[in-house]
Amino acid sequence: MKSKILIVDDEEHIRELVKFYLEKEGFAICEAGDGKEALTIFENEYIDLALVDIMMPKMNGWELVKELKEIRDVPIIMLTAKDQSADKLRGFDLGVDDYVVKPFDPDEVIARVKTILKRYSINSQNVITIGSVTFDGDKCEIIYDGQVIHLPLKQFELVFELAKKPNHIFSREQLIERIWGLDYDGFDRTVDVHVKRVRENLGHIPDFKVVTVRGLGYKIEVN
Repeated sequence: MKSKILIVDDEEHIRELVKFYLEKEGFAICEAGDGKEALTIFENEYIDLALVDIMMPKMNGWELVKELKEIRDVPIIMLTAKDQSADKLRGFDLGVDDYVVKPFDPDEVIARVKTILKRYSINSQNVITIGSVTFDGDKCEIIYDGQVIHLPLKQFELVFELAKKPNHIFSREQLIERIWGLDYDGFDRTVDVHVKRVRENLGHIPDFKVVTVRGLGYKIEVN
């Protein structure tokens, strides 16, 4: 079955350009000119990945990403002219997977789409236990106190990678390579942003904590 990509941009020529290249690669395409239209499509179609502009009428990209993530953890690439660090941080904080600035190379967009779809489709076959916490790499689930905790995929991959070697220090470069890939050239504070979100989502668990080792990187410290 073809992966279905939702392109959300109020500029028709951008949608047509991206659609042309994606269809050449065998993807099925849905289009929306604003956030509200995109949300309606998302509620009625199974979307594998969304390409979302920020500045749009009716509902902007930030609002749309928040709405989409509340419905389902779909991978999202922001495709926008806004290239400030604050905008990138805001995007990653909302759970965006990648950030491509206009004007862009269509081949680069295709490569990023393929990489993210591959990442979402590949789960580790491992189960790790730390204290009373179980990390299920097959299901991308964390089980604690009888409750199942679901994190956005890259947050799970990050904490799962750290959990493989408790008390071992991983540099930012190692984590980027293992989770985002060798060819990743995105925002250099990506790891920091995701660690922050992991701490927010798992900070109530007393069995371990994600620790910053100044000048070196991060580790899971078992309590």
